[in-house]
Amino acid sequence: MNRSEPARRRRRRSTVFAAVVVVSAAVAGVVVFEALPSLSSTARSGDKFGPVVEDGAVPAGVTVFDDGVPSVANLDPDLLDALRRAATDASDDGLEFVVNSGWRSPEYQKQLLREAVSKYGSAKEAARWVAAPNTSAHVSGEAVDIGPVEAARWLSTHGAEYGLCQIYANEAWHYELRPEAIDHGCPARYADPTQDPRMQQ
Repeated sequence: MNRSEPARRRRRRSTVFAAVVVVSAAVAGVVVFEALPSLSSTARSGDKFGPVVEDGAVPAGVTVFDDGVPSVANLDPDLLDALRRAATDASDDGLEFVVNSGWRSPEYQKQLLREAVSKYGSAKEAARWVAAPNTSAHVSGEAVDIGPVEAARWLSTHGAEYGLCQIYANEAWHYELRPEAIDHGCPARYADPTQDPRMQQ
């Protein structure tokens, strides 16, 4: 064994060590990059929900207490207050109010209406389920769709105590604030949105 042999081994070990350091740094960089919030102008990092769409689309699992989600944060404050009081009381029965839809941007409402026309085959039939942006209570932040079924059922029974009323017979999940319901009960429901005078504008 000549004298240069240990020096070669040391160089090889140094080279291997340097390669491991470079690879480790690259992996760490990828992990950090992947963890950075999205820079998209239409979405932002939505903490536990992942990307939150700013137009009112609702990620799964959003409740009436999730202020960081636009579909909840942009609801009428009185409606949101009533929902939160009701949700707090419903939690005593083991229920959680999930927001399936709340506030929506006019653009998102147009998209939903186009999808409904495609699904139901005509604008007339789609109007039974989705309002135009200029008449939608979702666009004005005055309507919320609550799930799951058990929570909507609880709200159907107890909602008037908070001024929360089901408006349409065909939409058991759709609630709006009617403060007079606290004293007088909820008004009669419309068969569907096409029967609602507000939709005739």
